[in-house]
Amino acid sequence: MAPEPPLLSMSGITKSFPGVRALDGVDLDVQAGEVHCLLGQNGAGKSTLIKVLAGAHQPDTGTIHWRGDPVTLRSPIAAMRLGIATIYQELDLVEHLSVAENVHLGHEPTAAGFVVRRKTARTSTARLLRRLGHPEIDPSSLVGELSAAQQQIVSMARALSHDVRLIVMDEPSAALDPDEVDNLFRIVGDLTADGVAVVYISHRLEEIRRIGDRVTVLKDGRAVAGGLPAKTTPTHDVVALMTGRNVEYVFPERPASPPHGTPVLEVRGLARQGEFEPLDLEVRAGEIVGLAGLVGSGRSEILETLYGARRPTAGQVLVDGRPLRPGSVRAAVRAGLGLAPEERKAQALLMLESVTRNVSISSLSRFSRGGWIDRGAERGAARATTRELSLRPDNPAVPIRTLSGGNQQKAVLARWLLRGCRVLLLDEPTRGVDVGARAELYAVVRRLADEGLAVLLVSSEVPEVLGLADRVLVLREGRVVHTAPARELDEHRVLDLVMEGSPVS
Repeated sequence: MAPEPPLLSMSGITKSFPGVRALDGVDLDVQAGEVHCLLGQNGAGKSTLIKVLAGAHQPDTGTIHWRGDPVTLRSPIAAMRLGIATIYQELDLVEHLSVAENVHLGHEPTAAGFVVRRKTARTSTARLLRRLGHPEIDPSSLVGELSAAQQQIVSMARALSHDVRLIVMDEPSAALDPDEVDNLFRIVGDLTADGVAVVYISHRLEEIRRIGDRVTVLKDGRAVAGGLPAKTTPTHDVVALMTGRNVEYVFPERPASPPHGTPVLEVRGLARQGEFEPLDLEVRAGEIVGLAGLVGSGRSEILETLYGARRPTAGQVLVDGRPLRPGSVRAAVRAGLGLAPEERKAQALLMLESVTRNVSISSLSRFSRGGWIDRGAERGAARATTRELSLRPDNPAVPIRTLSGGNQQKAVLARWLLRGCRVLLLDEPTRGVDVGARAELYAVVRRLADEGLAVLLVSSEVPEVLGLADRVLVLREGRVVHTAPARELDEHRVLDLVMEGSPVS
């Protein structure tokens, strides 16, 4: 008896855009009921490949077989009708519609061919949410009122509202805390047990080990390895395939002795009711201080309060000994604070503008002459700053949206360098950034600190905090439970503290 063909087989897929060959003869096969992980640096071709699979892009050449038969995926609707659903990292939900309306968007249950049966939609949605282990989500709730994790569940429910046989998940754990990741993996396990295939994209190699069956690695638009066993292929080998060189998770060397002198940033009894308890904190020039804790521990809220985006209910912030006006972003920026926020695309970048404008936006007064912007001076300053950070491509005229995640983050850092900031606030600085670019960002941050910046770092990845920071504050449920030099902590100790910690002096 002949073996069953793969559920999906993509062969020799090519796709070019003006000046760029995004896919160069990629092969990918996926079996029913498996988790097939797709790895590669930003710009390797992952996004283009899954958009071809989703019917959003048409390949220039190559073939696609579905259950052994050749198919042409002319649109996302055509892909969905076959049973292929894609959940993108940037969830495409409509915030002002209800959960049920989002789940059934485009295929609403109707009576007489045109009257939407809203009760049927709510009942069907509730059934799907129970299947996903989230019966607490109300089908009548507005999607915009849900948490990031709940919105992701809604996207999965929408996929399952069709007769889906393959789900593509693009960085699904990026905004989830550890408990939510565990639930995600449980859902994936249930789906694959039912024969549904999952194509799983993540930069977190430990997740690939935990959930994956096989791995395909892309580099420069080509599949440099296909069908590797996810659980047994050495990390060193995977990283070498992704980058074309051996890259270890090595952080820049810390200074031999911690910085001394007067703190640049002082936080005295800062609190925000319901989010974090009174906090005392100091950061000196040349020092990187890390905040470690789970989602909900108050990490991001602390940074946003320091930056003036949230108004504290108590306490004081001082920069170079001078108190800041609370709840004022303008005052914070003028005092020398710069924030690289967690959601850089939504909160930091002007995605339709050039790199130049994104870098200069906080310093436009420098280039203003009689009410007009000196474009030449603006471009020159932006180019000098981006070159200092080795931003690629070396052309600040290109739209920021065309850059990889790592280079977009460098553009955010360049903005604050151009502004001459004294304190750099980093919230999840390597989210959505590939392995090779992470190493570059770590080196940039360390160099900026060595040149005199005070850096306050938040990351959900404990190894990142411990590897990059000089000193670490561990947070649990809005309060500091431990403070220590990073070299005195390890990942297990930090996780013990954030899960079960009690205040420690």
